[in-house]
Amino acid sequence: MRPTPKRIVVLSGPTASGKSRVALGWAEALGGEIVSADSAAVYRGFDVGTAKPSAADRARVVHHGIDVVEADQPFDVVRFVALADAAIAAAGSTPVVVTGGTGLYLRALVRGLVDAPGPDPELRAELEAQAEREGRAAVHARLAEVDPAAAARLSPNDLVRVVRALEAYEQTGVPLSERQAAHGFGERRYDARFFALEVPADELAARIDARADAMIAAGLLDETRAHLGRFPRSVRPLCAVNYKQAVEHLVDGVPLEEAVRRMKTASRRYAKRQRTWLRGETGVEWIPASSPPAVDDVRRWIEA
Repeated sequence: MRPTPKRIVVLSGPTASGKSRVALGWAEALGGEIVSADSAAVYRGFDVGTAKPSAADRARVVHHGIDVVEADQPFDVVRFVALADAAIAAAGSTPVVVTGGTGLYLRALVRGLVDAPGPDPELRAELEAQAEREGRAAVHARLAEVDPAAAARLSPNDLVRVVRALEAYEQTGVPLSERQAAHGFGERRYDARFFALEVPADELAARIDARADAMIAAGLLDETRAHLGRFPRSVRPLCAVNYKQAVEHLVDGVPLEEAVRRMKTASRRYAKRQRTWLRGETGVEWIPASSPPAVDDVRRWIEA
């Protein structure tokens, strides 16, 4: 018989909802450890723009998945799962709280990776060339013909994911959305209790705005300027929300006020995508960020 999977606590929510604060409180009270599921926090030195846990917080509770690679080094969901698995295994009977807003990381950790073919460089180049010639909408329309469910979920501007979905279909003849739907009913790798923080929309927008202003005050521009001295602007973390807009100000001459406005808008859109993804996941327990469950409730579930 398959052994009973380890119980872990998963805490997610939209950006600026307070995940790190709640996870830190739970982990500290449980005598546990934290595994970060934040695809930006893995990069060393990208601290202000990722709202990375402070050194003081990391001294209070052991954190995994933070400051793993340099900006120009590869990191993907496969490596995240391997890192998280190792940390959870090493923790043994110690409780583990997995927290972050990168949905793909969370889904892959709990359910495993979708069984899909690897990339096809020739096909990818063809699709990217079509987008260049005819526009991204043309490639999106091509996807809608073979995988309408995926096309409905993806924006025509999300060329990377549109191309990936078309790659998967062209290689197998099976829509990627069907593979993903089947995957959702697969056997779980962990027995996870999955919480998501709920924040009223107007309050979340205010939090996002305040955090963007705080990041500027905390030195986001200086941090970005230092990275631009070491890396090209095309490295992944410099293309992430907050850093992308800081680069536009520092390199392209976008006025600071406009760059900050763009930061806030991009974060609001990202938060909306995160909420949509979480509402589509099975088994997610939405809890108010203002009054999350007492840690005793979490402890009883872990020990049951």
